[in-house]
Amino acid sequence: MPDFPVVRPTGCPFEPPAEYAGFRVQEGLAKVSTPAGVDAWVVSRYDEVRKVLGDSRLSSRSAPSSHVVPGADLEWEVESGSILQNDGEQHAYLRRLLTSEFAVRRVRALRPRIQELVEEHIDAMLAADGPVDLVEAFALPIPSLVICELLGVPYADRAEFQQRSAVLVSVDRPEEEVLRVSDELNQYMAGLVQAKQAVREDDLLSRLITRAEEQGRPLSLEELVTIGITLLIAGHETTANMIALSTLALLRAPDQLDALRNDPDLAPRAVEELLRYLSVVQFGLFRHVTEDLPLGDETIKAGEYLIAALSSGNRDVRAFPDPDQLDLSRKASTHLAFGFGPHQCLGQQLARVELQEVYTRLYRRIPTLRLAVPFEEIRFKHNTLVYGVTALPVTWDREEA
Repeated sequence: MPDFPVVRPTGCPFEPPAEYAGFRVQEGLAKVSTPAGVDAWVVSRYDEVRKVLGDSRLSSRSAPSSHVVPGADLEWEVESGSILQNDGEQHAYLRRLLTSEFAVRRVRALRPRIQELVEEHIDAMLAADGPVDLVEAFALPIPSLVICELLGVPYADRAEFQQRSAVLVSVDRPEEEVLRVSDELNQYMAGLVQAKQAVREDDLLSRLITRAEEQGRPLSLEELVTIGITLLIAGHETTANMIALSTLALLRAPDQLDALRNDPDLAPRAVEELLRYLSVVQFGLFRHVTEDLPLGDETIKAGEYLIAALSSGNRDVRAFPDPDQLDLSRKASTHLAFGFGPHQCLGQQLARVELQEVYTRLYRRIPTLRLAVPFEEIRFKHNTLVYGVTALPVTWDREEA
């Protein structure tokens, strides 16, 4: 049985593993051996990915991408505050409590602050001497600031939670390190939550505490800690990596970058296409089948596992003509980058606004933005759940400052 594909084609860092193309055209489903030590079916075609992710016979209790973690414990007890791993009514309750925080209207109200943050960080880059690392100077701080302000987390603590987050989204850190970092992050969030339980403020965590009490189902400290950590990590990891990786992809496609720079109204469509093209949740979503699941001419049996390969579905020619081409004029809003079904990304509208403001402003204000090192020197995050670059040294013509 083949191994689950994790290696991208040599010299093509924006392409998903080549095996997916074969999976999409073969009859039936491919079955693979995963690093976690279990076999799993790979669902690789766009329509089938949407179908399975919307099916209540699938459980996410084993965590979204634990299949790529060697020796992962797939039977650990799910914490009641885990919006990622709970199913059914508990998941629905947690999601109802949080939905209003990420609704379109509330996110729209955040746009002026996001615009301000983007402009401030562009100003700081332009004032710097010599090349800068776009990851550290721009891509990471903007979503980190946004999620910190939204949650009520002191931004001064960002270095600690960013370092711990990097460990928790890695797939090859020693177990003892992961457990230690997880415990440290739990202690940090517990202190923050307890402070907000004592004194409510105008932030998401405070409103969440109050909302749950008003509904007659107060959240425990443990539940609030789990929710807070999940939002803190998810709220900056994915968007930060998208900002840096999409900038690199655009620098490698100058015609597309020119089109975006010359037409700011293209930004919303560019966001959707870059999300589709890059699919930064790179290893797909892992699911446990709780009842027999017919799919095509096959039936996946209860107790088996499957992997919904998001990046493969986003490269399916039946859904997106010429899918390996980056085309910012494409209508790609039906992409799978945020998943699908009941566990679809809760913060997707916030991510969209952040990316739209970056794409609208960064490339116009620094029109000569370019790599400060050869492309071959860029290091990619092949061993993390969220794909990206470790650093992105850039420069520009200094008269722009």
